[in-house]
Amino acid sequence: MNEALLRSLTPSVLGILVRRGADFAAAEDAVQEALVEAVRVWPAAPSPSSSSGGSPVRDPKGWLVTVAWRKFLDATRADTARRRREELVDEEPAPGPSPAVDDTLQLYFLCAHPSLTPSSAVALTLRAVGGLTTRQIARAYLVPEATMAQRISRAKRTVSGVRFDQPGDVATVLRVLYLVFNEGYSGEVDLAAEAIRLTRQLAAAIDHPEVSGLLALMLLHHARRATRTTADGSLVPLAEQDRGRWDTESIAEGVEILQAALARDRLGEFQAQAAIAALHADAPTAEETDWVQIVEWYDELVRLTNSPVVRLNRAVAVGEADGPRAGLAALAAVDDSLPRHAAVAAYLHERDGDLATAARLYAEAAHAAPNLAERDHLTRQAARLNARLNARPGS
Repeated sequence: MNEALLRSLTPSVLGILVRRGADFAAAEDAVQEALVEAVRVWPAAPSPSSSSGGSPVRDPKGWLVTVAWRKFLDATRADTARRRREELVDEEPAPGPSPAVDDTLQLYFLCAHPSLTPSSAVALTLRAVGGLTTRQIARAYLVPEATMAQRISRAKRTVSGVRFDQPGDVATVLRVLYLVFNEGYSGEVDLAAEAIRLTRQLAAAIDHPEVSGLLALMLLHHARRATRTTADGSLVPLAEQDRGRWDTESIAEGVEILQAALARDRLGEFQAQAAIAALHADAPTAEETDWVQIVEWYDELVRLTNSPVVRLNRAVAVGEADGPRAGLAALAAVDDSLPRHAAVAAYLHERDGDLATAARLYAEAAHAAPNLAERDHLTRQAARLNARLNARPGS
């Protein structure tokens, strides 16, 4: 059973059903039932040829469209709208090659509709575009399957009245995909890899430099994945990561995609973030990092987003480029209630030689850390500095 093939066909099959007149919610249910049927039937069928992408049927997409449409009609027959039901039965197409139209882009827009909350948009994208089951999504986000089913059901009801051919917002779609990517890996689904797959799919459907920028950013970050933690799950800061273990193929691909996007002279926030990631990836050692150029890219990001998180990260870069006191001066302009503000301040104070202040701030940052791995890392930093302070003569 080629699960990757099934998932890659999901959005186009769903789009065909919607264009035939099925409402989105019912069509999505029918496609999921067709996928289940494929999992049950295909392994028992002989493979006609290798041209079907590893599927035992000659036209996998056509097979799924036919089965999904019949599942939809079966559900429709149970409805009270007899006249519409009969019209749909009369309109059932004869089996044959499926239409070549690709509705993937419209599905991205629909699943990332502004009326949805970010969590609902993520769940609906993974289900309708990614082809994941509700159980897989629930396990990935560590919530009960019933909770995720309700979230997806509410999302489908919310967008059921949206016209399928209505123009969408690429920026919203990109934010949803980036949310998926940042979840990393949990449960049985590698969400970072899934986000990269979906972003590649989006890049194939639309020619947009920010889509390329996001794909490049994902590839460049994903290239460092194996070095971000130790065997026991402890965080490894960027400066201490084993660069020899970084995925050079992903880095090369990310840089190539980024350069092509930047050449179009339509700079966006994901391209700027990818440029920063590329500069980190390009440095053979942490000491050789081009921090001056990174600060310049952060200046572009501030101009594009005016984000306080960007200003926080910029303060770190300034501290590396111009010294810790310059970094602290930049940090002073950032709201100190921002998450990770204390951690940045601790790092810069340590660089400046003020170990006592740094130790106190590391402890404060650990207390407010959003996850266990980060809390443990910051606690170890505080303990390391306190041990140095206690070892001083006269302490």
